[in-house]
Amino acid sequence: MSVYSEGTLNKVIKAYDIRGVVGETIDEAFVRDAGAAFAHILREEGERRIAVGYDMRPSSPALAAAFAEGATAQGLDVIDLGLTSTDELYFAAGTLNCAGAMFTASHNPAQYNGIKLCRAGATPVSTDTGLARMKQLLIDGIPAYEGGQGGVDRQDLLPDYAKFLRDLVPVSRPLTIAVDAANGMAGLTVPAVLGDMDVRGLYFELDGTFPNHEANPLDPKNLVDLQRFTVEQGADIGLAFDGDADRCFVVDEKGNPVSPSAITALIATRTLEQHPGATIIHNLITSHAVPEIVTELGGTPVRTRVGHSYIKAEMAQRQALFGGEHSAHYYFAEFFNADSGLVAALHVLAALAEQDQPLSELMAEFDRYEASGEINSEVADQDAATQRVLDAFADRTAEIDRLDGVTVQLADTPAWFNVRASNTEPLLRLNVEASTREEVDALVAEILEHIRA
Repeated sequence: MSVYSEGTLNKVIKAYDIRGVVGETIDEAFVRDAGAAFAHILREEGERRIAVGYDMRPSSPALAAAFAEGATAQGLDVIDLGLTSTDELYFAAGTLNCAGAMFTASHNPAQYNGIKLCRAGATPVSTDTGLARMKQLLIDGIPAYEGGQGGVDRQDLLPDYAKFLRDLVPVSRPLTIAVDAANGMAGLTVPAVLGDMDVRGLYFELDGTFPNHEANPLDPKNLVDLQRFTVEQGADIGLAFDGDADRCFVVDEKGNPVSPSAITALIATRTLEQHPGATIIHNLITSHAVPEIVTELGGTPVRTRVGHSYIKAEMAQRQALFGGEHSAHYYFAEFFNADSGLVAALHVLAALAEQDQPLSELMAEFDRYEASGEINSEVADQDAATQRVLDAFADRTAEIDRLDGVTVQLADTPAWFNVRASNTEPLLRLNVEASTREEVDALVAEILEHIRA
């Protein structure tokens, strides 16, 4: 008899990962069963190994060990990576051609943890490609495996990962780089990858209680320390990473944030210079400047839903070379279609090193519009709130797109906005873009009035 109900599992098994509060919705017993369920699926498909890594959260080592117990009980061998970033886990899955499980809750507070899963070659696992089957196995009960138990082999892939990244995107001259690791996994990976450069570090001590600030650079308050530090150090650039170091945010030499859409446009430009006509993926929240620039350079822009599993699948299907998201996830065909904050950082460093302008001037050509950034609201009835917004703007709407939430293109203006439910949290998210800051601010105020009514 299963101890799991569908309602219970729906709280922790999300659209493209597993995530919850440790001791409430996720614990060692659940994770052990999740490891067994995933291993059962993998074994049916002919896979025999899984790499397991974890971040610096206090709960991560024990949860990773429990998952390994479940996986080995189903006959799979486990490659124990120890402390690692999410993109190093993808490197392991890509180079070792094995499945992977990363224990992290990314930017969430310390009481959270979770699992990002992939198959051999870093192919993503989402609801449609494994999580729904895992959920059903947990409800029905996982068949016992009658064969021998798998083993556990400890491997340190950090030196290989660092060399792979440096070879992928060489940087032609020395730069002074300010880095805020936010007490996350960038404190381990940045010195390994950028150690031969002049790196000035903030909060490099691995501490999953996040004593200095949350490891969520998408929130402007978590960039303040880096902005000040970059200017104080006279650095050429500032880099901020989230907890598992798969996302990278950039500030220029003046301490001003560079939008992820501008970074997407820069890397897309570099990609198209080397591969004319390439396909570039961008999610629907990314600035309209991205598809405009890609089209102007002769590339093919492809718009997709928000979320790493969707973008990775689209990358593979379209044979795209690069993809970018508004949340500072950047995906590279040459990195197994996976996202890597450090590969993105290396591209920006390489672009900066190849010319003499400061970063603020280099990036100016990629900023065409003003944007609100993502604004979150806790709303009891998300559908009703969304409908209130649509009703209020009905007479000003040129087009409505429902690819992910609702995207409204306003009439007679470049302005647009998107309202969508979070895949990982009980929130309604708003993004607005327009030609001027004043127009953005006015639209945000009006839309939020209806969302939060």
